[in-house]
Amino acid sequence: MTKPIIALAALSLAVPAFANTPMSGPLTLEEAADDALLRDSAAWDFVEGITTEVGQRQAGTEAEARGRVWAVQWLKAKGFKNVADEPYMMPTWVPGEPGRAEIVSPFPQSLAVAPLGDSGSTGPEGITAEVVMFKSVAELVAAPEGSLKGKIAYVSNAMTRTQDGSQYGFAGPTRWVASGIAASKGAVATVIKSVGTDLHRNPHTGGTDFPEGVAPTPAGALSNPDAANLERMFKRAGGKPITMKLVLTPRFLGQTQSGNVVGEIVGRNPSLPPVLLACHLDSWWLGTGAIDDGAGCAIIAAAALNVAKAGQPLRTVRVLFAGAEETGLWGSKAYSAAHLDEPFAVGLESDFGADRVWRFDSNFRTSNPALHKRIAAAVVRFGVSSGTDVAGGGADLNVVRDQKGALVDLQQDGTRYFDLHHTQDDTLDKIDPVQLRQNVAVWTQVVGILANEGTAILTGTPVPAAPAIMKTR
Repeated sequence: MTKPIIALAALSLAVPAFANTPMSGPLTLEEAADDALLRDSAAWDFVEGITTEVGQRQAGTEAEARGRVWAVQWLKAKGFKNVADEPYMMPTWVPGEPGRAEIVSPFPQSLAVAPLGDSGSTGPEGITAEVVMFKSVAELVAAPEGSLKGKIAYVSNAMTRTQDGSQYGFAGPTRWVASGIAASKGAVATVIKSVGTDLHRNPHTGGTDFPEGVAPTPAGALSNPDAANLERMFKRAGGKPITMKLVLTPRFLGQTQSGNVVGEIVGRNPSLPPVLLACHLDSWWLGTGAIDDGAGCAIIAAAALNVAKAGQPLRTVRVLFAGAEETGLWGSKAYSAAHLDEPFAVGLESDFGADRVWRFDSNFRTSNPALHKRIAAAVVRFGVSSGTDVAGGGADLNVVRDQKGALVDLQQDGTRYFDLHHTQDDTLDKIDPVQLRQNVAVWTQVVGILANEGTAILTGTPVPAAPAIMKTR
């Protein structure tokens, strides 16, 4: 924490003197972005409000629906146009009662556990069985077919902190596929070491998956300290079996309604494809969804408002608060199905917490180098470097990927993100207001440039004159 805050304080001192006094009259885009670095309050207002008045927003539930109502009201109050909640149906899973795990023998004690999304249920009576340990998913894959019949599989991982979050791809399969593999080999349940980097006694939930034809079995995540303790037990047991009782009571509710909330800063030329800014409004049930992804929705909405302070942009800027991302990208898929015939100029998503943006990537660095370089030069004053990775866009940008469109990634510092990710520690107090404002400033600058770009962003050729499809909201 200390180093990023010091760096941002230095950046604030480097902002031109006009940013230290209240603005009057129309601003340039650069002034709007610089002012956001020191004074933006819209992002904090959003994330503080939704986490306080709504709290956790499990996908497909009444709580998520209240979150959409709250977001619609907030967008309208801030002056967004064409605000709507676009509904769709989705399969809904809920976690049930708090999970319980305990070692029955040879070292009786309780462990902190949380069910994984789409986990099956043990029933209220629970399951008691021998535990078999696997140090990795690869070890689990190598286990003989049928070798886990009647047993509980435990699968570990070795995730570490990185700025770019790349270890998530390394450790993630422990959660994504291990329970399905174990079930296919006969396991009655699976527990994993949480896919996270903290040492708190907080399990990290998240979705898991079962192959076609494999019925969901109970699947839970142990907190990292409890997982480490379990691994020590195996070393001390001297070959004796370790027996665990596991109680997980999630339920499948069938089809329920979710929705995508949208709003716009309307551009001067509605015939030009809009700029799409995405986040997701739902969260897991453990925390209040401040980091994942209330902050992301706060950042994109505040950036859109700040772009408007520099005058009406050429292109419309549309914000998409997608629903039900955590349990299967249901909102992203529904939005693409509904809007695939509506061209978008470019897509950007904020869904990696609230710590500072440190790198800019695009998928047009080689096809439109002039625009890429212009954006890179504009954000360097905020401590943001230009990357060479090809931007892939966030999870809620399916519509832009399906259109093979332009994408921008504004990479946030993920060093501490997986300490909080999908845990009860995902709460407002974990957001640093200084770093949140840096996000808004960078987003304001980048979105402002893109929203005032008159040529097709991905190719650099003139935009066709055909008007975009404007749906009534």
